[in-house]
Amino acid sequence: MCGNNMSAPLPAIVPAARKATAAVIFLHGLGDTGHGWSEALAGIKSPHVKYICPHAPVMPVSLNMNMAMPSWFDIIGLSPDSQEDEAGIKQAAENVKALIDQEVKNGIPSNRIILGGFSQGGALSLYTALTTHQKLAGVVALSCWLPLRASFPQGPITGVNKDIAVLQCHGDCDPLVPLMFGSLTVEKLKSMINPANVTFRTYSGMMHSSCIEEMMDVKQFIDKHLPPID
Repeated sequence: MCGNNMSAPLPAIVPAARKATAAVIFLHGLGDTGHGWSEALAGIKSPHVKYICPHAPVMPVSLNMNMAMPSWFDIIGLSPDSQEDEAGIKQAAENVKALIDQEVKNGIPSNRIILGGFSQGGALSLYTALTTHQKLAGVVALSCWLPLRASFPQGPITGVNKDIAVLQCHGDCDPLVPLMFGSLTVEKLKSMINPANVTFRTYSGMMHSSCIEEMMDVKQFIDKHLPPID
């Protein structure tokens, strides 16, 4: 890891029960840490999968009156036309790519890695998957949006992840990242990657959070795209 992540503590890890032949890297939301999500993922774990939940570096966040908190990049506003922290998003994506490279060095090929995240972390996981040269097994994007969407060309992308499987989930009562953002993101994704591989699930009454039904959908997606190989 490089840049300002040197100060961030080591990720929360749920180790595989046997030899790890696949991994899930999951990025938490603004102001959170990896611990809560590592516990949630431990509840749906598969024995051959390692789950890695890194902690974002602490930085001032414009949206929250410059209060310092764990954040993958600065957030200036939460409307579709808000200014975005382009340099911060791109640097954060490089840090995630470095995490993926680390797992590849540990013996897990990138096409056996699912990248996921919640809210700001989900946004970063989508952006990273669409810009990396590493072929991934899939993306789990919870209650989030696609950052820097205007930076992507119109029409299908040509990169290694043009056929990537995406599970996008959203609560229909989300007051922070409205369901409309999720819907707009899904439409944009379907124009960029194979639309047959993009699944959008919504949960009745769910706010900016998760629920058991959603975690079961996440488990099903992980089990489908990271099956045991031995």
